[in-house]
Amino acid sequence: MEVCTHDDDARFICLQTQNLTLSDFERDVGYGWVENKRVGQRPITQYLGLGTETITLTGQLLPEVTGGQTYLQVFESMADSGRAWPLIEGSGTIYGMFVVQSFNHTNSQLNTDGRARNISFELTLKRVDESYAAMFGDLQEQAKGLYNKASNTVKQLFPNGVSL
Repeated sequence: MEVCTHDDDARFICLQTQNLTLSDFERDVGYGWVENKRVGQRPITQYLGLGTETITLTGQLLPEVTGGQTYLQVFESMADSGRAWPLIEGSGTIYGMFVVQSFNHTNSQLNTDGRARNISFELTLKRVDESYAAMFGDLQEQAKGLYNKASNTVKQLFPNGVSL
């Protein structure tokens, strides 16, 4: 696992599935419909737009092989941050910005010192961005902030400039 951390204002977490075994990826997209009753006829139905979208990731950690507590701490810190995180599949598919709605894990096959040999987990994410345009706008603002911080740091380290 690779954890890329900058600071409290901008944090990126890079999870590699070579260490994290995902067994299921479940996506549930709701659509809004309202029904108006009519006398002597079937109700008329009107489409209201997209509803709630959730993604549930289930998997297994084998701490002796893949590391366990580190992943649990990463998931918990993502949830505790109260922030939306981009969900991007390894193939490049962008699902959107998600918050952690719930995180459950079960430790089993405990060693004599209480450490688990097997950790099963379920991470439920809820989509919170309105559109790809809004998502990329948010990411663009975060990127600008990172660029400005990096630029200011370079200026502080090299007040006379840097020659290449």
